[in-house]
Amino acid sequence: MLIVEDEPYLAEAIRDGLRLEAIAADVAGDGDTALQLLGVNAYDIAVLDRDVPGPSGDEIARRIVASGSGMPILMLTAADRLDDKASGFELGADDYLTKPFELRELALRLRALDRRRAHSRPPVRELAGLRLDPFRREVYRDGRFVALTRKQFAVLEVLVAAEGGVVSAEELLERAWDENADPFTNAVRITVSALRKRLGEPWVIATVPGVGYRIDAQAQAADEGGGRG
Repeated sequence: MLIVEDEPYLAEAIRDGLRLEAIAADVAGDGDTALQLLGVNAYDIAVLDRDVPGPSGDEIARRIVASGSGMPILMLTAADRLDDKASGFELGADDYLTKPFELRELALRLRALDRRRAHSRPPVRELAGLRLDPFRREVYRDGRFVALTRKQFAVLEVLVAAEGGVVSAEELLERAWDENADPFTNAVRITVSALRKRLGEPWVIATVPGVGYRIDAQAQAADEGGGRG
């Protein structure tokens, strides 16, 4: 999990205590570091101090919710007023713990969140020889594991969910990037090209000129029938 806490001694105490509970955690002391870690790692749960340097815990929570990952969020704060808790839940927090707190209570709450998350795991999708597991963030093609970046996975997830339907570049930009993405960027084209190469031949992502992209359901069948040029 990811712990966002700007008090070094408290952050280390939480991390070391959770380690004794067999819970692995990364620590970010500010909002910028937290967003960087979220960009490269798939965490099970985020523990956010609301008042940290850089982007606040509230802003980080907004980004997590907007990503659609479904990652549970536990807010940590010294503010214990009902209004403070209400605003945290409105941002998308799943649980709330005020300081000071007992480490054992934190561990119990985290395990409860993890159990709740396990009951709502998104289904594994299979299409054209692709097997995409949103919960484990894993992709296989014809039984072969394919390592993807976070952005490549997000793009493939949107395409697979369309079940062979065409997805426009604009829709991919909207659903796989954040709201600050430049609508005139060529990031979609570059990411799809890299994703296509990662998945290997025969190309399973087809370009529909002037329209967008789709998963080619015939790619696997063509391969099994002797390949194609």
